[in-house]
Amino acid sequence: MEAVIDLTWVAVCRTTDIPADGGACALVEGEQVAIFNFARRGEWYATQNLCPHKQQMALARGMIGSTGEACEPKVACPFHKRTFSLLTGECLNGDECSIRTYPVKVEDGLVFIGLEAG
Repeated sequence: MEAVIDLTWVAVCRTTDIPADGGACALVEGEQVAIFNFARRGEWYATQNLCPHKQQMALARGMIGSTGEACEPKVACPFHKRTFSLLTGECLNGDECSIRTYPVKVEDGLVFIGLEAG
């Protein structure tokens, strides 16, 4: 049985604020969140902006792409080239570090991320 998580949806930016096939950073409740517009796939993703490898706020400036047979979406840190799944946050380089991911929805030209209530 899958757990039900109560989310609060927070508007973080306009869709036009994020470049196609790129990312940008938004400050959400005191945390830097990287928002990605994966236009080639017609998908949006959000993760923490902090790269856990060297503790730098950099992921929003990373390159996005796909990997593996399942074409899993990923982001590569622009400094350290560590890659992370945009779906799960798992490090795809075999390191034990991972990043936080957030659910995303787009409505009426606004990008929302889901934050766990409480």
